[in-house]
Amino acid sequence: MIVYAINKNDEYVGFLARTRNPTFIKTYKELKDKPVDIPVIFRSMAQRKTVSLCNQQNRNYYYIDTGYLGISHYKKWHRVVKNGVQHSDIKYDMPFDRFRSLSNSKSYLKFSRWKKNGKSILLVTPSEKTCKFYGIQKEQWVNTTLQTLKQHTDRPIIIRDKDTRQERLKNTIYHQLQDDDIFAVVTYNSIAAVEAIGFGIPAFTATPTAADNFCLKDLTRIETPVYEDREKIEKWQHWLAYCQYTIEEMKNGTVFKLIEEYNLR
Repeated sequence: MIVYAINKNDEYVGFLARTRNPTFIKTYKELKDKPVDIPVIFRSMAQRKTVSLCNQQNRNYYYIDTGYLGISHYKKWHRVVKNGVQHSDIKYDMPFDRFRSLSNSKSYLKFSRWKKNGKSILLVTPSEKTCKFYGIQKEQWVNTTLQTLKQHTDRPIIIRDKDTRQERLKNTIYHQLQDDDIFAVVTYNSIAAVEAIGFGIPAFTATPTAADNFCLKDLTRIETPVYEDREKIEKWQHWLAYCQYTIEEMKNGTVFKLIEEYNLR
């Protein structure tokens, strides 16, 4: 497979692209005159215009971003999504080996039960990149969301802004879910929804996420969230583990092999 890649200075793009026959380009604008049957690899929600052009051209693309499970002191896990920025087509028949390997060292990732007795709502605000990608104003979204929540629940609402990576590692969302006795998480499209559900806390989202099958978008139902069957959650986690990859797997061709073998989208 021949690919285009944006840009040569992005090490993660380079890791993945060099397993194919890459032509590195500087910006999405160069794709306008390129054959549309050649896919492109890029990283970050800052590439909003690249996504838009690929969709217009009906060009396949591979989007790289942070993984879903197993946050660590360095970026070990990276999602690679074909023709999207979040995986959405859940496969409930995936092997469980990758998730088992991951959860052996991080037992908190294993879904055990729904925790239905929490007291507070955790509102996770979107990052600036997310706001620009979806064309929203962060402050406006937060204010509107707070207003709606206060109309439908009397629970305390705790706001969690996106800090630096180091700060998030000191105060992981898993710590906050437990320490602040969280009943439900509300977010725009953060990975926090994935983390919350895996921890047994229901989530509400505003745009597509990898957790959509288990989230509501109607905040008027904040007091009656979805509690999906345990088996379904577990199988979803098995699928998620096949949707994220290490740097070594990006370098050795495993990523494309798994995407195509399991038709991961």
